[in-house]
Amino acid sequence: MQHTGAKDTQLRESSNQKVHPQPMEEATNQNPEAMEALVSRIFTNISSLKSAYIQLQAAHTPYDPDKIQAADKLVISELKNLSELKHFYRENNPKPVCASPQDSRLAAEIQEQQSLLKTYEVMVKKFQSEIQNKDSEVLQLEQQIQEANQKRVKLEKNLKLRGLSTKESEGSGSEMGHFSPDLSPDLFRSAVEAASRAIHDFSKPLINMMKAAGWDLDAAANSIEPNVVYAKRAHKKYAFESHICQRMFIGFQDESFGVQPENQPGTKESLYQQYLALREMDPLDAVGQSPDSIFGKFCQRKYLDVVHQKMEASFFGNSDQRNYIMGGGHPRTAFYQAFLKLAKAIWLLHRLVHSFDPSVKIFQVKRDSEYSEVYMESVVKDFVVEDGDEKPKVGVMVMPGFWIGGSIIQSQVYLTGVKVTE
Repeated sequence: MQHTGAKDTQLRESSNQKVHPQPMEEATNQNPEAMEALVSRIFTNISSLKSAYIQLQAAHTPYDPDKIQAADKLVISELKNLSELKHFYRENNPKPVCASPQDSRLAAEIQEQQSLLKTYEVMVKKFQSEIQNKDSEVLQLEQQIQEANQKRVKLEKNLKLRGLSTKESEGSGSEMGHFSPDLSPDLFRSAVEAASRAIHDFSKPLINMMKAAGWDLDAAANSIEPNVVYAKRAHKKYAFESHICQRMFIGFQDESFGVQPENQPGTKESLYQQYLALREMDPLDAVGQSPDSIFGKFCQRKYLDVVHQKMEASFFGNSDQRNYIMGGGHPRTAFYQAFLKLAKAIWLLHRLVHSFDPSVKIFQVKRDSEYSEVYMESVVKDFVVEDGDEKPKVGVMVMPGFWIGGSIIQSQVYLTGVKVTE
């Protein structure tokens, strides 16, 4: 009986050895370096998981949805990495076959799979929420597209109106004969303001060039408008603005603006088309594309009028730029580009003046005229009259005024006989 029991014991041991030809302890000992690398990766992964979880907590205070989403993705990524390491370990280290259904490892694996299912359920709900957000964004974009299409249709209608003949436009226009709903007194007023700013802006580099060339600015201002009493020395800049304005507005009442047209004189509609064509363009690009156009010729002529030959020679030491312009060119110097901005503003204003029916009228104010708040606006806002019994008088006209329909755009003037209040 003892011999038979010994045999049964040996059979059971041999049977166990067949099921586990390489026990885990032996497999682990056979490749200790691989096991050490695996453990190191597990520790690194756990550290990264802790860091991602800390970032997820930090994103809640203060609440930042973008940071929360990024940290959440990082936590999920680290969990996936940890799961992959576990599967890698199990594939390379098979666990023994257990006949018992209550094996602890099997139970743990089942629990892990259940946890993964819960994680996936959370992710599915999250993705569904993101899909809903994307759907709402798509609806908003579709509404914006519809609104843009409606605006496009309106613009196309306006363009068709501008393409009508003069007689048709007069029949479909307003009482003032406008052939486009965009042509309005407010549009013209904004063009006047833009021209005034352009004159002021160009006077700055002109005065700076005069200073650099050693000009006597007091004498230069006095030669433009003699014997004007300025409340401040800095106010002499208005004399230079007045000089620029007077030169730029020569021939303004003429529809051709002193430039021979390429074909027949333009209609009011064609003048407005020229305004629209140049309004959004860079003036340097405009003269670069068509140097011999009416606008290009206008720029060349007005530059020669505003910048005197002696003035230019003192600025640059030669007349190369002037000769280049007289030859039909448009130099790309900074000074000429600054002038082109001024020329564009005055040109656009002229195109608008003669686009209205009846045309807008321009008026000037003579020196020593009594100040009128109806027809004039002082470029110096805070002032008091020196002699209370006398009205202030015009010393320099900086910008002319305009009559458009039944309204007046005031002329801008510099007054004498006043004091500036601080």
